[in-house]
Amino acid sequence: MTTSIEFFDRQFEDQVLRGQYKLNKFEQMTQLYLRGDVLDFGCGLGNLAVAAAESGCRVFALDAAPTAIANLQRMASERGLAIKAVEADLRSYRIEDDYDAVVSIGLLMFFDRDTALTQLTRLKERVRPGGVASVNVLIEGTTFLDMFGTGPYYLFRKDELAEAFRNWDILVESFSNSDAPNSTVKSFVTVIAQRPR
Repeated sequence: MTTSIEFFDRQFEDQVLRGQYKLNKFEQMTQLYLRGDVLDFGCGLGNLAVAAAESGCRVFALDAAPTAIANLQRMASERGLAIKAVEADLRSYRIEDDYDAVVSIGLLMFFDRDTALTQLTRLKERVRPGGVASVNVLIEGTTFLDMFGTGPYYLFRKDELAEAFRNWDILVESFSNSDAPNSTVKSFVTVIAQRPR
């Protein structure tokens, strides 16, 4: 297990104990665009996967944190939801199928630059014509780096996601900063884009 996975696995254990399943602001923004077959690439606890399945989507959810996947599998089983949750190394994972919506919130920056950009390209390729991609990453200017541990990471340029989707219809482009421990900051960009038909 890499240090960043350990960091989040501990966080997920705490959230499960506290019953914290509220959608974050990026998940809330994305939820409005989900339909049909959904890939949640880096699903974390699966809050968005559950919300999508409860609204009628069929969800394939992937994450590297064992606590997150075990919890999501349990919730899907208890509620009879159309969610397949799989633990996987997302640095090298190759997506096999096409989806109406592909989501990757708060994941790609945990890879080295080449891996992050390769996986971003692969995610885009798996969106069906007319489907949407929702991608959220930390960008340059972020000073809270504890979650990266000793592993590689890549802070995207502020306009890099929009550039990656330049031939798509960008539905949402959002920038935000949030306070983090020890007077540090997390700077995010979110792009939701529709692939041309």
